[in-house]
Amino acid sequence: MESWASFAEGKNNIFTNPVLIQIGKKYGKTPAQVTLRWLIQRNIPVIPRSVTPERIAENFVVFDFSLSAQEIEQIETLDLNRSLFINHRTPEAVKYLASYKTSN
Repeated sequence: MESWASFAEGKNNIFTNPVLIQIGKKYGKTPAQVTLRWLIQRNIPVIPRSVTPERIAENFVVFDFSLSAQEIEQIETLDLNRSLFINHRTPEAVKYLASYKTSN
């Protein structure tokens, strides 16, 4: 397993999520850093993406704190158990994916 789009491309207001903000305040971290730490502590390889130099640097500063078991459980409750990108099981998605052309 690997974390792809670790921040869900900002969907569902991940950067302003009250749970992530609250946990982050305790450690002096951003919601993004809390999210990365949560993935790391679950042994999920993370490849965060950013074009902003400050955010790229921020993504590395996640090894100086650990989330408690309770905090990990709090974050797990945020899982909607569905993709935020595309539902591969809908007829519309299947048609879209079947017609998708790649350029050579």
